[in-house]
Amino acid sequence: MNSPPESKPNHSTSERAPDQAGFVPPQAPGALLFEVSWEACSQVGGIYTVLRSKAVSTVRRWGDAYCLIGPYREASANIELEPQAPPSFLAAALADLKATGLRLYFGRWLVTGRPQVLLVDTSAVSPRLAEIKYHLWKDNGIASPSGDVEFDEIVGFGSVVTEFLTALQHRAPRTAILAHFHEWQGGSALPMLRHRRASIATVFTTHATLVGRNLCSANDNLYDHLESIDAGAVAARHGFAHRHALEGAAAVCADIFTTVSHITGLEAKQFLGRKPDLIVPNGLNVERFAAPHEFQVLHRASKQIIHEFVMGHFFPSYSFDLDRTLYVFTAGRYEFRNKGLDVFIEALYELNRRMKADNATATVVAFIVTRAPHRALNVETLNRQAMFNELRDTCETIHEEMGQRLFYTVASGRIPTADELLDEHATVRLKRLMQASRSAGLPTIVTHDLIDDHGDPILSHLRHRKLFNHPDDRVKVVFHPEFMSVTSPLLGMDYDQFIRGCHVGVFPSYYEPWGYTPLECLVRGIPAVTSDLSGFGDYVMQRFPEHDSSGLFVARRRNTSLQATIGQVVEWLYALTRMSRRDRIALRNRVEGLANHFDWNNLGYYYVTAHRMALERHYPGHDLVPIDAEFDMEAREIPDTSPHSPKERASSTRGRPRPRRRTS
Repeated sequence: MNSPPESKPNHSTSERAPDQAGFVPPQAPGALLFEVSWEACSQVGGIYTVLRSKAVSTVRRWGDAYCLIGPYREASANIELEPQAPPSFLAAALADLKATGLRLYFGRWLVTGRPQVLLVDTSAVSPRLAEIKYHLWKDNGIASPSGDVEFDEIVGFGSVVTEFLTALQHRAPRTAILAHFHEWQGGSALPMLRHRRASIATVFTTHATLVGRNLCSANDNLYDHLESIDAGAVAARHGFAHRHALEGAAAVCADIFTTVSHITGLEAKQFLGRKPDLIVPNGLNVERFAAPHEFQVLHRASKQIIHEFVMGHFFPSYSFDLDRTLYVFTAGRYEFRNKGLDVFIEALYELNRRMKADNATATVVAFIVTRAPHRALNVETLNRQAMFNELRDTCETIHEEMGQRLFYTVASGRIPTADELLDEHATVRLKRLMQASRSAGLPTIVTHDLIDDHGDPILSHLRHRKLFNHPDDRVKVVFHPEFMSVTSPLLGMDYDQFIRGCHVGVFPSYYEPWGYTPLECLVRGIPAVTSDLSGFGDYVMQRFPEHDSSGLFVARRRNTSLQATIGQVVEWLYALTRMSRRDRIALRNRVEGLANHFDWNNLGYYYVTAHRMALERHYPGHDLVPIDAEFDMEAREIPDTSPHSPKERASSTRGRPRPRRRTS
């Protein structure tokens, strides 16, 4: 942990003076905050959602004293970056780096809040990458094998971030600098900064450990023997020892180390050698999704779009009552076991058996939405949708013609007959289209042609359970191996709309350090199933004892057999099929009522606390960043998320983490 230099200037904001570059750094909120991530301004994984959704509350607090840092990726930068001239307090440091041949791009991230962002062109350090990797080994003991192109790029990124922060420190020596790093990719600068003894307060957040994710992907029962796992041996055996070493160094070198959940904190202590100082749970910008008194209307409108896809997909073969049809879905990264896809399919199989045995009149259409390698849309699926669209267009044309005939006939003083409204020509057109749209085959269970059709885990499991969309199946399946898009010729809606149109999201993950997918359901008033092995599920169990009755179902997976977990999911889904429409609306109301708790204006408190702790630890005597009224959680009973034992939590006077306050 960095110790402050012996001669530290007074950082009081009331005594700020122009630094050696001739400008006065921003005075509020008393420091500069840089948030460093591999996903700033470029979507790679879930951290993109964290940064993007948190931007509004962070900018509200820090203003232009806040800036994100990420790698420059031209394709995403062309869409998400609005180039601007850097402010004076950054310009001098950037000019220093430019003089050495480094290339950085400054601007505004085109998301709500429009935070400042600085993107690093890692290709500029390629000529001296060997030297950088040598010093990483010499100074920090982290070896860099050849052939790992991504690791090389990450090391180069960390080197430029280090150069920038130290250049800024040199140009603005009277300014407190706070850098918050996300994941091992973003934290690659931490051991370099530590070696240079840079006077910069640092926070490191890990959202998942490399060893944990790797073991769970390999179907290892991680949580059954967590304390006996040798992380170094696992990393060496699976060929990512260098990445694991960098991840561990980032955790150890940071002033304050945090994780997004208690579960990940347990992993970090075992695999990275450091217990987190604080848990920082993830939230969302709920304002973006809030639609008071409207979310039922939005649900109905989005459901109608799904109805039309379902009609086009299934009705050429057979039909069913859409008013008694429920839409269930799972979505996320394609990790068959980690994301609970195996549990989801098994639950669909058992639910289908149970509904058939009970002669249920409801129908469940289950969507599996995840990205799998594919060639193109399935020809059969496209043909069905094309015929449906033609039928709809023809009906709309005939509807207009019927309206004209109705008006002319009534205007002439008589009521038209059915034959006058629907003439023979229109009748023939409709009958021909009905005949052409009929299909003797079953509706496909996958919408695209997969590259590995025979070996794909989802398809293999669906076939194993004979979920083939037979007419007598009460559970139908649609595997959509691509993320939702308004440009898709199938559903033609984005993911937000799709969620709103469904009745429940199911995410019984085995390995999920946090889990945004159930939270995304919650803020749209849609019930969701999560698991007690996800950070979100663990948080819900701590905070909401009556979560099941509120529409947040937490499947038990810890110390529970797979069949028992499947049984829980089946029970919840079956109960949903037996609810009346009024009961489902009431359930959605209860779910939506929980949304504000997860707004960043509330959960941002933990980031404020982490930043304050880092500033206190690194800059003794510095004017602390105050906890504003918007983060005053005394009346909101935020639960304790510190990674201490129940006994330690019970002895706390407030059930929530607090940084140390200096008395002088």
